Amino acid sequence: MFEVRQKPEMVERALLVRLYFDKSEAEESASLLEELGELVSTLGIEIAESVLAKSREMHKKYLCGTGKAAEIVELAKAHQCDCIVIDNNLAPSQQREWEKLADLCVIDREEVILDIFGKRAQTKEARLQVELAKMQYALPRLARMWGHLDREGGGGGSGGGGGAERGMGEKQIEIDRRLAHLSIDRCKRELEIVRKQRKTQRKEREKLDTPHAAIVGYTNAGKSTMLNIISGSDVMAKDMLFATLDTTTRRIDLPDGQPLLITDTVGFVRNLPHRLVEAFKATLEEAVLADFLIHVLDATSPEIEIFQATTLHVLEELGAIDKPIITVLNKIDKVTDPWELICLEKRFPDAIHASAITGQGLDEIYKACSQVLADRVTHENYRIPQMRGDILNLLHKDAKVVSTEYDENDIIVTAIVPANIAGKLNEFLVVK
Repeated sequence: MFEVRQKPEMVERALLVRLYFDKSEAEESASLLEELGELVSTLGIEIAESVLAKSREMHKKYLCGTGKAAEIVELAKAHQCDCIVIDNNLAPSQQREWEKLADLCVIDREEVILDIFGKRAQTKEARLQVELAKMQYALPRLARMWGHLDREGGGGGSGGGGGAERGMGEKQIEIDRRLAHLSIDRCKRELEIVRKQRKTQRKEREKLDTPHAAIVGYTNAGKSTMLNIISGSDVMAKDMLFATLDTTTRRIDLPDGQPLLITDTVGFVRNLPHRLVEAFKATLEEAVLADFLIHVLDATSPEIEIFQATTLHVLEELGAIDKPIITVLNKIDKVTDPWELICLEKRFPDAIHASAITGQGLDEIYKACSQVLADRVTHENYRIPQMRGDILNLLHKDAKVVSTEYDENDIIVTAIVPANIAGKLNEFLVVK
């Protein structure tokens, strides 16, 4: 069976490189290079050095000029690196040229993210999504896997061994391509089955008419930890990029008595390869189908505005940008400089200051959720005969009972009632 080669898993020491081509790109490129360092560290790879290199123009062979590429290779060898990680996306041909020049493993940002996704995926759906994305990435690079046969064959001398080995390599590439296409088709079929199952589950949720919120935000902003504290659950939450890829949904009861489903989603990141956005559409569907979004931002990040813009851009691509958005500045307990707090308030005047660790801002988040859904509930008084236990059970199950009083054979109940059950209670309503 065809298997995608997972080269990053064999890497121990890497040189990181970000190429840029205009002075105006320098600041953002430096930031992206720093982010690449976090991504690579997430894989447990030691970083020897990070290089931010400017090229006067974009070249077809190495992306930068031959001289610059040679300098980078020499630096990697001087640091005894077994891999060069280039933050820019490389075409398959460019990746092969870099590896010929360096005689080292050379990978790009996309391959790093794919490997992280492969380690993080837990559910069947997430694993299928990762497998599909990996094979789609590897398919045009299959020649790279068998390039050693070309090199061993020499450059066209009189011996016949080289041609035979190249023939073997070419034959193996064709076999691998055929197997890859079969595997891609299988993944797509299996994903379709899983998505149909999710659609059935979603229809069951919709029958209950329970409102739904999705937590979105840049990776490592603290979304899973926020879900934990809002819902009182224990979702895996670690201080690392893409700590979890799987959607987790929890049910809570808001202070006004409304039930609410809250779903954590995969973290966004700059320059997320488009094939990964496509592969993870099912995961991000929760954001598209939610009634509103809770956008979690890391208040301690110096690039908070860039991260906000990245998330909003992806939401726009998904068609979810027009939904009500509650903005939450998480990790606010770590912002100790009064001037920084003032700046945050000016930049994000409507945001809730919160901490998923200390619980600060939790009541404000609940209140904001209730306000978004205010038209779904009413505050009512009911007179219910004591013999109607079914009605009392309905109120206790699907509404929030504020007070209960007894008046002869009746029970006077004050409750906050969701719109979906209000019609069943009209005959017991006390007219104000």
